[in-house]
Formats: sequence, structure tokens, C-alpha cells
Amino acid sequence: MSKTESILEAKLPQLKTALPGPNARRIIDGDARLISPSYTRSYPLVIRRGRGAMVEDVDGNLFLDFSAGIAVVATGHSHPEVVAAIREQAADFIHMSGTDFYYESMVTLAGKLEKIAPGDSPKRVFYTNSGAEAIEAAMKLARYATGRKNFIAFHGCFHGRTYGALSLTSSKTTQRDRFGPFLSGVFHAPYANPYRCSLGAAPADCARACLDYLENTILHGVTSPEEVAAIFVEPIQGEGGYLVPPAEFLHGLEKLCRRHGILLVADEVQSGMGRTGKWWASDHVGITPDIITSAKGIASGLPLGAMIARADLMDWKPGAHASTFGGNPVAIAAALATHRLLEGGLIENARRLGEHIFGKLADWPARHRLVGQVRGRGLMIALELVRNQETKEPAVAERDAVVEGAFNRGLLLLACGPNAVRLMPPLVIDQEQADCALRILDEVLTEVEKRG
Repeated sequence: MSKTESILEAKLPQLKTALPGPNARRIIDGDARLISPSYTRSYPLVIRRGRGAMVEDVDGNLFLDFSAGIAVVATGHSHPEVVAAIREQAADFIHMSGTDFYYESMVTLAGKLEKIAPGDSPKRVFYTNSGAEAIEAAMKLARYATGRKNFIAFHGCFHGRTYGALSLTSSKTTQRDRFGPFLSGVFHAPYANPYRCSLGAAPADCARACLDYLENTILHGVTSPEEVAAIFVEPIQGEGGYLVPPAEFLHGLEKLCRRHGILLVADEVQSGMGRTGKWWASDHVGITPDIITSAKGIASGLPLGAMIARADLMDWKPGAHASTFGGNPVAIAAALATHRLLEGGLIENARRLGEHIFGKLADWPARHRLVGQVRGRGLMIALELVRNQETKEPAVAERDAVVEGAFNRGLLLLACGPNAVRLMPPLVIDQEQADCALRILDEVLTEVEKRG
């Protein structure tokens, strides 16, 4: 066994050089010259390879990964069963395009997605390469099926960066600046966030206030119900800050959609595929969307997305929508292996370790003056950082310092929302790794608080 292989058997961080190391600096210099500056890099990690929840950089430093490739590598980095499935399929054929030909694995995966999708009605699946493409497909299907033209999304939402998806997205101004005009007929409403309700309502009243605004100001103000094809909602907002709305809010949306003949689209690109301790975040509150979009964790890192819709909705004609690479056989092989692993225990691990982490974090708002709120489900967890717990002033610079400080101790984190830190590790982590991550985060928070 090589030295590098033995290092990757470790479960906890091991730093050998100052960060970034010399090899990392060389690659980062080349990146600055050749790669689009539109990419966002929080810290100078240059990955060489990964196994499970561990990542090795090009200088031999070993990190505990609580970012999972932005919640993508659900089964961990290079899970041997996923790698084996990829190799086996690649040896048979790599591409044939499900747009024009048939192959069995497309049907097999679609059957599994139909089985786990909320609701008892038959479903059909459209395959894409990404979450944004799944959103685009849902927008097209909603217009096609209803004959209506308008859409409603929510403040703080993220649905992707292609033009239709970006028209829905409203999480950060930098994602939209200088790219307009956007798709017409898209309206945004407040998302129920009881911690800081944008309508000024008390926490217990926030969901009702947001639903009333949607009904009275949007649906009977700037548009009419008869003109709205679909409402797009993240059951847990991802980039917007890992916001978990009250169940009342999601139930109210479902009732409103049924009352007005509007389709309810659940964007589960980040929250789906077991991350919350159930297959879908929607399952926690018992709603049944008409359409679900999935990607990220669906194939453990290979580019694949899916739009899952009620079969009676997906009656569009051949040629109405298609994708050359969507449903690529190698990506589907990875997805089938991922599904087996999730079903075989990783979703339960996400639930169990999530409960453990939340138990450890319960007193952090009392122990850490920067921690305003801890929220999430399963292994989709966020700490909202504030400068003052009474005024809830966002601690943006402090949040960034926490993310950077964790990196310098060997823990990979990412930010979300204006001022939150998110924990979204691979679903393969164990309790020792969870406790290590919390210990590092605790130390970094204490250090940043002392500076202020």
C-alpha cells in the first residue's frame, strides 16, 4: 500500500504544509490566468483525490469534507460501488442518447424515482444534465400542460443560472446583475422565515402572513390565478440560507395551488436524495408536489438531473423537449448504485447523525454570541451568524472568517445566504467525524468572537 493510500484511510484532518502549499499555489496561479473569474472560491483548496468524507490536496494535506461538492457526493468521494458501476457501464457503451434510442437503465432508474416520489399517482421522468436544466424542463412542462404563462417563486430562492432558472432565482444580486432582461411573467413572494420574517410578522404568524401576501398581493394584484402555471418552491431553501419554513407554509402553498389549478413544483435539487434523513424534504411535511426536480446527490458526482412529474401532466408530443446528454448511461449507472447505497443505510445514517449534530448544537446560541440560530434537517444544517442576537444584525465578515478559519484547520465548509455557514457532509460520515467537525467549528467560532 502506498503512502498516499494509507493517508486516505485516515478519518480526520492531517495538515502537512502551510495553506496553500507550493503545488496548490502553482495551480492557483495558472487558474487565475486561464479560468473564468466568475467562479466563486472561498479558500485555496486544490484537490488531488478523495475517499469517503476525506479529501487530499496536491500537497498531501488531508481535509474533512463537510461541503460534499456542494451537496453532490452523497455517497462520499469515489465510493467503490459507484466507481465499479461507472467502470462497468463505460466498458459496455458510454453514450447513445436516450433522445433517439432506448436503453434499459433509463427505465430502471425512472421506476425507482417513481417509487420514491411523493404521492400515489403514476409518474414519468425527464432526464437532464443538471438541476438548472431540470428547472427549465419543469417550466416548459408547466406551461405546456396548463396553457398558462406566469410563474411564482420566492425571495431568497436559487433555482439555477440558465435564463429561465435565473428568472426564478433571487438569492443574490450578483447572480442577476447585468444579465437582464429576464423571462417575463415571473413574480416573487416572501418566503416564510420565522427567524427574520420579511413582512415583520411575529414568528408564529410568519407563515400565514406570507401566504396572505401571496394570495392577496400577488395572485389578486400583479397577476391572476388563471394566468399562473406553477409555483416553484424549495421545501428547504438552499443557497438562500438553509431556511426551513413552517409546515403550515408548505401545506398552505399546496392548498392554494389546488384551489386555483396551479402546479406546485418542489425544487429538491439540494434537499433531495436523502440529505435530510428522508428521500425528499417534502416528505417531512407530507406535501405532494405535481413536479419534483432532482440533481446534485442523485449520481454521486456525475452530471445528472431529473424532472419527475405526474404522468397525466407529461403528455407533451415527441420533440417538444429533449436532451442529447440527459440520462447518459454512465451517469445513470452511478445513480443506480447511489440509490442502492442510500436505500441500504445512508439515508438512515443522515437522519441519525443529523440528530446527533443537532443535539450537540442545541446550546450554541447560548454559548456563542455569534450564533443566532441553528436550523436544518438531517445532514442539511446551517448556523446563522449575527453580530447581535437581539437585533439579528447579519455577521457577514465574521461568517467568512469562520469558513476560512475552518479550512486552515482542515475542515471544508461553505457559506449560504447572506450570513450562514452550512454543514452538508457526505452521508457516509460517522460520529467521530461529526464530532471532529463540531470541535473545529467550535474553536473557530471562539477565535473569531475574541477578535471582535
